[in-house]
Amino acid sequence: MTTSKEIRLKSRPVGLPTADNFELASVDLPAPGPGEVQVRNLFMSVDPYMRGRMYDRPSYVPPFQIGQALQGGAIGTVVASNDPSLKEGDLVQSMFGWREAFNAPASALQKSDAHGLPPQALLGVAGMPGMTAYAGLLRIAALKEGDVVFVSAAAGAVGSVVCQIAKLKGHTVIGSAGGAEKCAFLKEIGVDHVIDYKATKDLTAALMEAAPKGIDVYFENVGGEHLEAAINAARPFARFALCGMISQYNETGEPKGPSNIIQAVGKSLRLEGFIVSNHYDMLPDFLRDMSAWIASGQMKWKDTVDEGIAAAPGAFIKLFKGENLGKMLVRLS
Repeated sequence: MTTSKEIRLKSRPVGLPTADNFELASVDLPAPGPGEVQVRNLFMSVDPYMRGRMYDRPSYVPPFQIGQALQGGAIGTVVASNDPSLKEGDLVQSMFGWREAFNAPASALQKSDAHGLPPQALLGVAGMPGMTAYAGLLRIAALKEGDVVFVSAAAGAVGSVVCQIAKLKGHTVIGSAGGAEKCAFLKEIGVDHVIDYKATKDLTAALMEAAPKGIDVYFENVGGEHLEAAINAARPFARFALCGMISQYNETGEPKGPSNIIQAVGKSLRLEGFIVSNHYDMLPDFLRDMSAWIASGQMKWKDTVDEGIAAAPGAFIKLFKGENLGKMLVRLS
């Protein structure tokens, strides 16, 4: 019998989640049954989309249930196996995050090879966030020669990869982030124009100064004022990849929407939302390209890592306070 600690949803947050919305519990894990393996997680991911699963409402993924362990991306090692497809010591990815260890059918896990990378990179630059950036920029925004690209939350796990892919393909990139440390990282990865939105009174004016002829692509991670500024700065036929709108995930009142959305008609703009899971046909291309970029030293990334399962709720809350640089992770063992 193995003991594992896990984080459960204690209550549904109203506004910004607090520690009181979560509870830490211990469970006893028996030996894995037929076709099962036991995994001890190394790292778990916390991601902004998880906030939507804390509401009790229909969405593209089912809501988290009160009193049950939360779910999310994790990377771990097999410590016991009752299935021939996986052996002890194998590295596996799963959606069984928010817990130290678990039993699951081997078919529910993805055997992984870090290819010389730290295993946590499979939850970030070489994983779902990287794939989100790749699909959103190249397919949804349909990046083409000569585009000027604007990225919000540009120092985050997704945004920083968007910036670097656009630069690798020869484009002018404008990135918005909050604070000196994040802006310094954007300059380090080659972003042409960096906007510190926390130090900017007029985001539209700052964006127009960086792109006096306008922008062709906007990769949306924030919403609100950022979306409004992007519409103001958009050239005719600009394409917006709507990945997320983190500024609105904890809204309790009337959400702030762009007051200038009518410009989308006159400018013939295309605004398209997307979910990365609908674009996994691009995965082979993503893995090929990302592997090459990392191997050549052309792709850089940052992780913010908190320690221990008890730290997971606080790590999640940090996302909405802008306290993470790059990918937000929790080290479990």
